[in-house]
Amino acid sequence: MGSNANGKQTVRKNEDRPAIWVGYGKLLKLFRDNSGLTQEELAERISYSPESVASIEQGRRPAKAPFTAAAERELAAGGALQVLQEEVDFAKLPAFFRDFVLIEMEAVSRSSYDPQLVPGLLQTEDYARAVFDGRCPPLEESVVEQHVEARLNRQRLLTRHPPVNCSFVIEEAALRNPLGSPETMREQIGHLLAQGRLRNVEIQVMPLGRGFHPGLNGPMVLIENEEHQHFGYFESQGIGHVVSDRAEVSSFSLRYGKLRSMALNLRESTSFIEQLAGEL
Repeated sequence: MGSNANGKQTVRKNEDRPAIWVGYGKLLKLFRDNSGLTQEELAERISYSPESVASIEQGRRPAKAPFTAAAERELAAGGALQVLQEEVDFAKLPAFFRDFVLIEMEAVSRSSYDPQLVPGLLQTEDYARAVFDGRCPPLEESVVEQHVEARLNRQRLLTRHPPVNCSFVIEEAALRNPLGSPETMREQIGHLLAQGRLRNVEIQVMPLGRGFHPGLNGPMVLIENEEHQHFGYFESQGIGHVVSDRAEVSSFSLRYGKLRSMALNLRESTSFIEQLAGEL
């Protein structure tokens, strides 16, 4: 913090930038200086604009994986930039969500119930962008892009080795709610079918008309990590809560088991999603 002429405190410009972005930028500048390149010369060699290089060096913009790969090759950074990429990506996530993602990264199994939207791990890029574009109050375009990229990066969990066992129960209403263009929804439904063919992914649909069920209290996620610790997570109105109390997590598990028993089974769910795809 600093003070202006009236004695009021002011915030330094980089205090709202994640420290890892600032640190990455300083390291990038160090490697560039050691290579004897200007920002313009580096930008030309790696096919980025000088403005992009300057923004990343100043920590105003996060480096994306292709940028890091190109800079690594050109500056002979020896993996020093690449090792920071995961942390750079992590910092793009909303602050309230980061504690959960740290737990999710250690998961051996993950189960979720989603009543209103396609789960983030199963969203296409266009669908995710429509979700973030609809935020109220609206997000800046650059923030939307950061959130979309962070969400797509999280989806690597589905194809990680060893595989993470993933179970999704999705309300029919979430699949019928049109987000974005008709093409966005067609692509999204097709993507669900493709992801459902992964050996470690199970997708079930909770059809309308089931009456009262435990999911009516809201969405939930259950995580088991490598140490066989169990966690719950729920989110509402942009605020998330991690649950670690054993009794509370046990209640989550009981509710989720009931949800799975009331939802369509895997074969029925696939047929339902195929039918929905034909309607779009």
